Amino acid sequence: MSATRYLLILPLMAVIAYMALVGLVYFSQRTLLYPGAGATPVPEHANWGETVHVKTPDGEMLRGLYSQGDSDKPCVLLFFGNGDSVGNYGFLAQALAARRIGLLAISYRGYPGSTGSPSEQGLLTDGIAAFDWLSAHTGSRIVVLGRSLGTGVAVNTAGNRPAAGVILVSPYLSVLSVAQTHYPFLPVEALLKDPFRSDLNIAKVRQPKLFLHGRLDDSIPLSSGQALYRIAPEPKRMVIYDGASHNDMWNDSMIGDVIRFVEALQGNGP
Repeated sequence: MSATRYLLILPLMAVIAYMALVGLVYFSQRTLLYPGAGATPVPEHANWGETVHVKTPDGEMLRGLYSQGDSDKPCVLLFFGNGDSVGNYGFLAQALAARRIGLLAISYRGYPGSTGSPSEQGLLTDGIAAFDWLSAHTGSRIVVLGRSLGTGVAVNTAGNRPAAGVILVSPYLSVLSVAQTHYPFLPVEALLKDPFRSDLNIAKVRQPKLFLHGRLDDSIPLSSGQALYRIAPEPKRMVIYDGASHNDMWNDSMIGDVIRFVEALQGNGP
């Protein structure tokens, strides 16, 4: 092959390789975004709380774990991160139970114990269904807590239901903006099916809000959480943990911040 022909073929090969990469990302994006979906079997016995089932308006059945608290105390509704599971929150359930505060954590559609397949619209539907189930089963006011991917579910839920307050752990401006940060070489806006635009939904969340973020977070940069905080309506408060990254935030200090926020809402608001 002549050098001239080789130089002509190289750009074409690069274009083909790039298009193959774009196609791979497009068709595998939900596997990447929802790695916890069907990843582990459901434990035969829950390690905390009571196993409950929540039916969604579109016919899916969601598995959840529920630890009931006192009716005069708020109850926390938890939406976890994309690779997480409800069974991992026994530590939080125990800490809340010590203060007689209840906790419901749901497994999103497609995640262990729940039917269906995950998508943005599906998870947002799951969040509303979980809130409505909890409202029907407790006399307590409900505090919505979202972590990582679950912060988008929490924002949407609180914007459409009368939550007493909202706790956002490692929140993002949008999944779109985070993806653009991590994959600047891809046309993310054109490819992404599930952008989770918390930036467009946060204006509806008028309840008290607590933002919690690790300064060393390299999965959802602190700057993304701060950007969402800046455009969120009052009342709001942000706590930044200097030594924390994305997956090591749950310590006694953070749990204490969560409990104090929840207890401060007792008897106030909707």
